[in-house]
Order: sequence, then structure tokens, then C-alpha cells
Amino acid sequence: MDRIWSEEYKLQKWLQVETAILRAWSIVGKVPAEVVSEVEEKARVDPKRMREIEELVGHDVIAFVKTATENLSPAAKRFFHYGATSYDIVDTALSLLLKESADVIIGEIRSLMELLREKAIAYKHTYMIGRTHGMFAEPITLGFKFALWFSEMKRNLKRMEEAKEIISYGKISGAVGVFGNSSPEIEETALRELGLKPAPVSTQVLQRDRHAQYMFALSVTASSLEKFATEIRNLQRSNIEELQEPFGRKQRGSSAMPHKRNPIICERICSLARVIRGYLIPAMENIPLWGERDLTNSAGERIILPDATIFSHYILVKFKDVLGGLVVFEEKMSENIEKTLGTWASECLMLRLIDKGLTRDEAYELVQALSFKSMEEGKHLRDIVAEDKRVADLLPSEEIESCFDIKKHLRWIDYIYRRAGIEDEG
Repeated sequence: MDRIWSEEYKLQKWLQVETAILRAWSIVGKVPAEVVSEVEEKARVDPKRMREIEELVGHDVIAFVKTATENLSPAAKRFFHYGATSYDIVDTALSLLLKESADVIIGEIRSLMELLREKAIAYKHTYMIGRTHGMFAEPITLGFKFALWFSEMKRNLKRMEEAKEIISYGKISGAVGVFGNSSPEIEETALRELGLKPAPVSTQVLQRDRHAQYMFALSVTASSLEKFATEIRNLQRSNIEELQEPFGRKQRGSSAMPHKRNPIICERICSLARVIRGYLIPAMENIPLWGERDLTNSAGERIILPDATIFSHYILVKFKDVLGGLVVFEEKMSENIEKTLGTWASECLMLRLIDKGLTRDEAYELVQALSFKSMEEGKHLRDIVAEDKRVADLLPSEEIESCFDIKKHLRWIDYIYRRAGIEDEG
């Protein structure tokens, strides 16, 4: 990503676009073939020299053209940037950079999905308590949590692929987009060489809904990573201690408290995800430009597009590091299930009582009272229920016992995995 968004690489892309336009003009006989060859051989852009010229002329593309043509013959200088406006070059090159960035991010998403798939299979039957509102709910498995994340990243992959598609367009249609001093043939020929498609209709710029959609895909992906990292942070808390992000033997968590092992990587992911989402706002506000273009999008895009793609790539890589070295405390998961005192089976008990003829309210109130008693007295709900004559008169002991069977409760895990597209040969 550093290479893609370096000034030198951007200028290479500008030169690549200029050369493709020249070659298109050469094909239709307007530009001599030797001019194209000379540009390919001699045209170079020194960023330092370009900045010197830009300070004088106050225009980056003019400075680029002057710098690129300094070593060219008068004949070649005549045709460089022929029939093109600044954003024929800038926007088309930007699409190339965003498309290349998308390929990197898509590759990381696929890699993360594979890791999540492996974790989902490895921990498919690792029981843990599910939580809603931060409170004990019903059992799940750790693998089920990873399967959920895998499924979410599958949607992020699709969004990112769609973002790549929507940004894989260029425009070489002139100052207001109507080919006043060029032709659709020149545009189509040049863009075909560059691996882009021509925008069906453009102004002096590509319309910014494309860039906003791209930024949206990055923002949603970042939000998913923040969600995953937040869950790991939560489960690493001292009063839960079910998961822990990697922590090196020589690593230090606090300058004051030697015992600390803080989830700093997950916290960093959360922090950068918020920055990426923040960049979505200027991307949306760049859509309404005046007339056939203005410059209100330009300065902001020089910040938000490189930053958002670089940060997105970074947090994908870092989350893979976290997931790859994740520490799982299975014994603590079992302990936390036991801390529920079996109250996780309350819904099953309620439904069995409904099956025996109680109204829902009657069954709910009875099981709720027994569950509260279990928690207040610190006794397992199974024992509390067994002592209650109202339940005993309705439910045989084997039916009561079946409500506390975790394997029975989780009997549909295989089905959920198949529906998520996670293959488990084991």
C-alpha cells in the first residue's frame, strides 16, 4: 500500500495514462508512431522537479506535463497531453490506484476468511456461554462465533468486489465530458489498454458516487473488524477471561502495573476503524460538485482515499495476527457455563411446561421464580426444579434432564455450518 500511494507511483500512473492516450491517437493516424516510442523511452517525472515547477504555475498537472516533456523533442512535446484535460489523467490514474488497492484488500479478506473457516472448524464443539445485553444467555460454541464472522466477511468480500468493479472506470472525454476535442474511439482505445472501462457518461470528472461506494465498502469492512476486535476485547476482560489476543513474553502492558496484558492490538483496530468510517462523510459530500466539476473533492480525496485503503489493509493484517495467535481458555469457558447454574435452560423448561398445558404466562412466571431462586441460593436450577412439586407433577425427570443437555441444545450446529458454506471434513 505504501508503494501504491507513493507520489512516485502516482506519477507513473499519470504517465501511463498519457502514453495510452498518445498510443490511441497514433492508431488513428494523428500522432506519429515515433512520438509514442520517444515518450515511452524518454519521458520521466522527477517529483522534486515537478514541485519546483508547481510552485511557479500553481497547477499540478501542468507541472507534471512540463516535467515529463523536458527531455522530449519539440515534435513529441507537441502531442503530449493532446486533446486531454487534467482530470482525464488524474481521475483515470486514480481509478487504477483504487483498483490495485482493492486487489490487495480483497486478497487480505480472502486470507482472513480462510483463517476464520479454520478456526470455526477447530472450535466447532468448544462450548461457551452466549451473552445478550452482556448477560448470560444460552450456550453456543466458539466455532459458531467464528462461523458468524466468516459469514460476515463473505458479505464484505462481495461489497469490496463490487467496489472494485464500480471504480474500474476511466474517462478521457475532455473538459466537460462531451469529447469536444477528442473522440469516444480515443477514450475506448486508451482505456482498454489500461484495463478500465469507459464511463457511459462523464463530465470533466468521474462522478463521485463511485468513490463513495468504494469508501462505503471499506467502512463496513472496518466496522466488522471493529466488531470482532471488540468481542475479543470483551472476552479478554479480567472477569471473563475466555480469550486473549497474543502477548509476547517480553511485551509490557503497562508502565506502572507489571501484571497487565492489555488488548492493545484489538484496541488499535477499533481506533482506526473509526477513522475509516469518518472518511465516509467527506466521500459522500464529494458527490454534489458544481456543474461539470469543481475542486471541492480534490484536497479531501488526497487524504481520505490513501488513508482509508492503507488503514483498511493494516487492520486486516493486524486482525489476522490476532486471530492466528489467539489464546483460548476452554476451562474458563466451562467455568462460566457452570456459573449460570443451569439457568440457560430456562426457555426449554418453559416450553416443556407449555407443552403440558400451562399458558405461556403461567410457565414463564413459574420458571422465572425458580431461576431467581437458583441464583439467589447459589444452587443449580436442575436441583431447584427437582424440588418443586408443581414442575414434578407435570414433567418427568428425564424431560427435565433433557433440558440441560448442551449437545441437544446445539444439535443444529452442523446445519448452520453447511448453510454458512463452511466445509468440515471431520
